[in-house]
Amino acid sequence: MKITQHCAVSIHYRLSDEQGQVIEDSFEGEPMLYLHGAENMIPGLETELEGKVVGDKLDVTVNADNGYGPYHDGLRQEVPLSAFGDIQDIVPGMRFIAETEMGQRPVQVKEVKDDVVVVDGNHPLAGQSLNFIVEVMEVREATAEEIAHGHIHAHGSSCGSEHEHSHEGGCCGGGHDHNHEEGCCSDKKDEPAKEGCDGNGGCGCRH
Repeated sequence: MKITQHCAVSIHYRLSDEQGQVIEDSFEGEPMLYLHGAENMIPGLETELEGKVVGDKLDVTVNADNGYGPYHDGLRQEVPLSAFGDIQDIVPGMRFIAETEMGQRPVQVKEVKDDVVVVDGNHPLAGQSLNFIVEVMEVREATAEEIAHGHIHAHGSSCGSEHEHSHEGGCCGGGHDHNHEEGCCSDKKDEPAKEGCDGNGGCGCRH
């Protein structure tokens, strides 16, 4: 019962940064369920999980290129405070959706100076090597609906495919060009947006 494309996989994981600080740990809670081969997982970790079976344990280091990508200085910008409209009490750590020429992109407030707000469009883990301790808890065949939708809905039958094949791609919470929010092994969405800024070249930020 090996992990191959279109298998629904349940894992427990512990994610630490380059300094050894634990960022996320599912072992004390519910395991993470994802669809293998559907870009639900960062590429480096998904590659390591290919072909594994229930009970397998992994200790994996994923470099930035196979994780959340390199850090891009151009995604850190200063935006006029006036661009945020009637949004008050803007503080570091707040997240907004910026309307850009490339579409919507999540940004995080890094600093507030007088009449300027410094925002960063990089993923919080961009440019970092990531350390994972992973245990495979369950592997089953994904349903046709789950495959069509690209993510897991509910449990189904066991995955009986024993043949192996290579697979690329993925994004455990967000790959290079995926606008996922924080979290390694989840696709956490922003809260419902409200109107925000419209300055600095049409930023169009929404909280």
